[in-house]
Amino acid sequence: MARLLQAPPKFLPTEWDIANKMQCASTESQKSRSERTIAESQRLLDEIEKTTQKTQSDVNKKIEQRQEEIKFWRQELDNKLEQIVHETEVLLTFKTRLEKSLESCKEPLVIAQKCLLNRQRRAGIDLVHDEVEQELVKEAEVLQGVIALLGRTLEQTNEQIRLNRSTKYNLEMDLKDKFTASMIDDYCASLTNNSPDIRYADNALKIEGNFVSPEDWTDFSNINVEKADKQRNNSLALRALIDGILSQTVNDMRKQCEMVNVAFRNRVMEVKDAKHKLETLLAMVMNETASQEKNIAALRKAIADKEGPVKVAQTRLEARNHRPNVELCYDTVQYRLISEVQEITKNIQRLKDTLAQAETELKGLRRQQLSLEEEIQLKENTLYIDEVLCMQMRESLYINNF
Repeated sequence: MARLLQAPPKFLPTEWDIANKMQCASTESQKSRSERTIAESQRLLDEIEKTTQKTQSDVNKKIEQRQEEIKFWRQELDNKLEQIVHETEVLLTFKTRLEKSLESCKEPLVIAQKCLLNRQRRAGIDLVHDEVEQELVKEAEVLQGVIALLGRTLEQTNEQIRLNRSTKYNLEMDLKDKFTASMIDDYCASLTNNSPDIRYADNALKIEGNFVSPEDWTDFSNINVEKADKQRNNSLALRALIDGILSQTVNDMRKQCEMVNVAFRNRVMEVKDAKHKLETLLAMVMNETASQEKNIAALRKAIADKEGPVKVAQTRLEARNHRPNVELCYDTVQYRLISEVQEITKNIQRLKDTLAQAETELKGLRRQQLSLEEEIQLKENTLYIDEVLCMQMRESLYINNF
């Protein structure tokens, strides 16, 4: 108990003095360190404020630059989009021209084929592979070639329209993305330190999605612009080609159509001339037939007329053969009667021979008349086919420009 109540140890005055000095020294040291920290903090605050302001200003400039870049590319893409849309619309009109031209080729081809089919109905020697048929075959070949060429060009046009629309889609998607990016950057540019909707974003530094480099970003739009230029140039070249093809095909079809028409006109004139000559020959043969018939009638009459004289002569001879005895003399009368009978008989035979020949010639004339009539009928049939069926059908044929 006595020990518990024992007084604490007492320090010496020197110890107290040392303790006070140490406390002062420690305080001064702490104060000095605190002052240095305050000074360093103030310098750091000033430095960070300047850095923050500079960085934020730099970011604002970068955003402005980015906005200008996006604005530039939006303008470029918009121009290319307008051009490709216009070019596609024009190309669609060329497609319509091709379709109309292709459709207009069908009727001339049908007419050419009908003419060839009709001309197969020519008969006999008139079924000839003449110039008209050659030109009709050539016309059908020209029309079939034109149809094939226009068909291929139409396919090429459809493919170019598809490529133009694909390019248009790519430009629209690029413009849509850039519009969205522009709106985002406009929003970012509007933000300040006092904006009410600024906030902490825990995942702001986390890279999400497939970021691309600025070079890739530029290349992407540049490729779209280059593709648009390429497809537009291809479309322009195709339109020039279509113009040339339409012009050339129309000229070829018109030229060949005229060649066929000229061949038809010449052939009709030629057949008419041949028919006229045949009709002249027929008239001549009919006249000759009439003359020959008269000649035969005269020969038959002459033969009939000689029956009397020969009968008289033979009757006289028969009677004189009954003279009696020495009166049966071969006198001049007997001699002349025998000579007369022989002469008349010979002349009758000559008349009969001439009659037979005349009848043979008459048969030949009648056969020739029948042959000429058949030939004239063939020519009339040919003229009906060429002049009525074919040429009148071709009058409706007109080749338009498209």
